[in-house]
Amino acid sequence: MKRILLLAGAALLTAACGDSKKEYDATGTFEATETTVFAEQSGTLLTFSVNEGDELAMGCEVGLIDTTQTWLKIQQIDATKEVYQSQKPDMERQIAATRQQLAKAQLDEQRYRELVADGAAPSKMLDDASSQVKVLQRQLDAQIATLTTSTRTLDKQTAAADMQVSQLQDMLRKCHIVTPTKGTVLEKYVERGEFVTVGKPLFKMADTQDMFMRAYVTSAQLHDIKLGQKVTVLADYGDGQRKTYEGTVAWISSKSEFTPKTILTDDERADLVYAVKIAVKNDGYIKIGMYGEVKVH
Repeated sequence: MKRILLLAGAALLTAACGDSKKEYDATGTFEATETTVFAEQSGTLLTFSVNEGDELAMGCEVGLIDTTQTWLKIQQIDATKEVYQSQKPDMERQIAATRQQLAKAQLDEQRYRELVADGAAPSKMLDDASSQVKVLQRQLDAQIATLTTSTRTLDKQTAAADMQVSQLQDMLRKCHIVTPTKGTVLEKYVERGEFVTVGKPLFKMADTQDMFMRAYVTSAQLHDIKLGQKVTVLADYGDGQRKTYEGTVAWISSKSEFTPKTILTDDERADLVYAVKIAVKNDGYIKIGMYGEVKVH
């Protein structure tokens, strides 16, 4: 009888263990938004104050590529602009003499018209005066057209030089290596004094304060998850050590995929799962690639 009771107790214990549920709904790994900073200009890296593990703020200047040649080109174009400005004609001064001649010719024409009307002068004198007025008027119009064309040409050349200066100033700005976002330096690819070319990677950084956990859920679990939902995230340090964080569902995949081999879901028999990203505020203990668990409230 005693042996029967022992066997029954063992069976109940086995059944109880079989009915135990997992403390999480899905597992995944922590990741951060990574950014690789590239060189935007070619030249010698004069300064480069970046080290792996550094915490950098957005807009922080961390290096400088040699700007000598770019600066010299700007000085050269500025000098060329001054030449263009000095060649620009002073229209009013250059046509002043012709205007004065035209005004005198018009006055003579009016006087001869009055004399001819009074019969005191022959009509040929009036014709000659009128002809002189027309000639001077055409000369004035031609001068104005020539000077206007010359001014416009010089203005366009000056504008083109201004555009070249703007391009060079943009190149000059890109010689200053500035962080595009805040984050921690993960990898450093170059050292001070090296020659870098456009597009060469300089360093990689990631925002390790606002991190994400990528987990996978089944279609059955998907029914209980929505964007903005608060969930419990547990960072797994191994040997049963966990740290609890509050997370927010930030993204849910719109298409299914086959279960990744390294990911366990609540229903391990499911072939298709949906990826979700859960935003977590890092207190410094969560590391990229660390495993974690998700519990839906």
